[in-house]
Amino acid sequence: MTKRIFNFSAGPCTLPLPALEKAQAEFVDYQGAGMSLIEMSHRGKHYDAVHSQALANLRELLDVPATHDILLLQGGATLQFAMIPMNLRAADKTAAYVNTGAWAKKAVADAKGLGETKVVWSGESEQFKRVPGPNEISLDGDEAYLHITSNETIGGIEFNEYPDTGSVPLIADMSSHIMSRPVDISSFGLIYAGAQKNLGPAGTAVVIIRKDLIDSANKGLPAYMSYATHAPKDSLYNTPPVFAIYMMKLTLDWVKEVGGLEEMEKRAVTRSKLIYDAIERSDGYYNCPMAPASRSRMNVCFRLPSEDLEKKFIAEALDREMSGLKGHRSVGGCRASMYNAMPIEGAETLARFMAEFRKNNS
Repeated sequence: MTKRIFNFSAGPCTLPLPALEKAQAEFVDYQGAGMSLIEMSHRGKHYDAVHSQALANLRELLDVPATHDILLLQGGATLQFAMIPMNLRAADKTAAYVNTGAWAKKAVADAKGLGETKVVWSGESEQFKRVPGPNEISLDGDEAYLHITSNETIGGIEFNEYPDTGSVPLIADMSSHIMSRPVDISSFGLIYAGAQKNLGPAGTAVVIIRKDLIDSANKGLPAYMSYATHAPKDSLYNTPPVFAIYMMKLTLDWVKEVGGLEEMEKRAVTRSKLIYDAIERSDGYYNCPMAPASRSRMNVCFRLPSEDLEKKFIAEALDREMSGLKGHRSVGGCRASMYNAMPIEGAETLARFMAEFRKNNS
């Protein structure tokens, strides 16, 4: 096969090679059926098995308790910015949000457009260099929910400890680090994640929601916008994104085969440490302004002494078969996104290149 480069893109991102090769082998003729899975009825036996196994893999790997339903919805994480307040905020309730950066701000904006919303902590005055500690968030206790963005892909900060919200449901956008470490699902009212980081290609979102929140959700919503529409139908209310869910199933098969979330966490720690150590050893040539306790394991953001050097770094890295290192257009700089399927070798190669580039351009 054609040699694969190291893809540090923030998403869509690199996927496990065994999953890609399995999909390649099955794409034209799925298990002897004479046609591709994406040509078949989503009500047929072949896709039913894929759909059911994808849900079973999610429940097993994340240890999702029986108190929670798992939904596979379209619209990515972005649609959830609206679905959450539409479903879970009663007319007499306020929705509480933590503002940790670009994606949190998008969630806040949609919530404000739909009803009473308050920001209970913001990192804006500190240029979003950290997440709040668990004791920095103050709630009245009667909020509809508290929403956090548990990993900011653009800013490169991550929650390592989650707030205790008591009776207020805790909701987390985990799009860019779901499946990278074990999480106590029972402490959340709702978790959601776009698939295109650690779960598969773009095209679907995973929503893990406490069943009692579905039961008490607002009524009279458009059918697709209501969680109560999807839960009893196993996310088959409408035609699902068949290929995206199939690829998710194959990706999660791979996670299980290599050791589950404990192994994913070990790899995430190893990869990110290689790059953060390279930054710290550079005597300020590379600069990561994020507070060490909040630094993301998935998205390592850093700057060089000048924008010209950053452009040269990105171009030379691409020549060395490392792509996707340009920072988000809103903040600039460089960003190495290292999701579950990034080989340790990729981080090792980048760390060596960083040392070499510094030596040649100081």
